Amino acid sequence: MSEKELRRSMAVLPIGTVMKLTSLTARQIRYYEENELVFPDRSEGNRRLFSLNDIDRLLEIKDFIAEGLNIADIKQRFEQRKEELKRSISDTQMRKILREELLQTGRLSDDSGPAFPIKRV
Repeated sequence: MSEKELRRSMAVLPIGTVMKLTSLTARQIRYYEENELVFPDRSEGNRRLFSLNDIDRLLEIKDFIAEGLNIADIKQRFEQRKEELKRSISDTQMRKILREELLQTGRLSDDSGPAFPIKRV
């Protein structure tokens, strides 16, 4: 995880700050948590702590609600996004495997260029 991603995922913001940043009520935020749309961390005193990523997600939920989507629709959108991300990671991994196989069979040069350059006329 990059330093930027690490900073964005650090849960340090209490619910009061999140309320001000998102214009959502504490009840709305808790409701989204109860419905497994957002997953804040907990402090030692069991208080909710949110990350910048959580705030982005809450703002996205707010936008979806404004568009008329219900909780089930929002969950479905988040699940689709999660599956697409998994698939794209899998595609990247497959490309890496294929590249390694091509390198082993000698069809690809080590410098990522073609093993046999093509002359353009």
